[in-house]
Amino acid sequence: MRFSLLLFFLFPSFVFAEDLNGIWKGTLTQGAGGCYPQYFLELQINFSNNNITGKAYDYYDTTKFVKLSFTGRYNPQTHRLVLIETKVLQSNIPADCAPCVKTYDLVYEKRGNDESLTGDWKGHIENRQIVCPPGKIFLKKAPYSDFPVDIEQNDTLAEIQKSIHLQPRSTQVVKTLDIDDPNIKIQLYDDAEVDGDTVTVFINNKLLLYRQRLTEIPLDIYFNAFANTEYELVMYADNLGTIPPNTALMVVTAGTKKFEVYLSSSEQKSAAVKFVYKK
Repeated sequence: MRFSLLLFFLFPSFVFAEDLNGIWKGTLTQGAGGCYPQYFLELQINFSNNNITGKAYDYYDTTKFVKLSFTGRYNPQTHRLVLIETKVLQSNIPADCAPCVKTYDLVYEKRGNDESLTGDWKGHIENRQIVCPPGKIFLKKAPYSDFPVDIEQNDTLAEIQKSIHLQPRSTQVVKTLDIDDPNIKIQLYDDAEVDGDTVTVFINNKLLLYRQRLTEIPLDIYFNAFANTEYELVMYADNLGTIPPNTALMVVTAGTKKFEVYLSSSEQKSAAVKFVYKK
């Protein structure tokens, strides 16, 4: 059996968001015995509150890929990153290839406007203690992704999303917010009188709140934005409360900026807000 690549990452405990946050793309080589001697590699790196998470795509082309989640640590003194793949999320590779879960030892460097991550990797076949042929990695900061940009979602919500079946509704974009900080905090309150409204909330089709009641105490959502990437929050009304329609006050904090947006959803239409982080 030949080995295909799977990537996973352990990231910095302290990192400058403007350096590591975002899309990194390049190549990953593999020694003799792998499916291919060279792959493309994309890392979607999120950094917030000293934590780093994200998604990795190891691919021959965009139809043949392995997608993994990752976390990790960074040493700002040595500019060294140790990345460890944790979980295979999706795989579409030839039948005679096997996912390889890897550990990366990378160094961050900036020269002028160019930023790079370079180093080595080693690993083993998924669920087996068979060593994969190791190789090299070279990545550069990129302005766009070759794959959908994910929002971080916990395992409980991921399992719920697999089983729920919501009635299809049209979506009305209430507002588009241009923000200048990647760390976004969203708070949802019942607008005016608390009347039993409950909502289900998605960002970029990822479930982040499920059947939560709106009150005078906010429902909090935190997410990290990549530059020049559009994010859409959709508020789906689970009910209309005792005073229709289902209404909410949304307070958005990004850096030093704060926005207030009023949302109104019904059984026919869901309210939406778009976010674009402009670095």
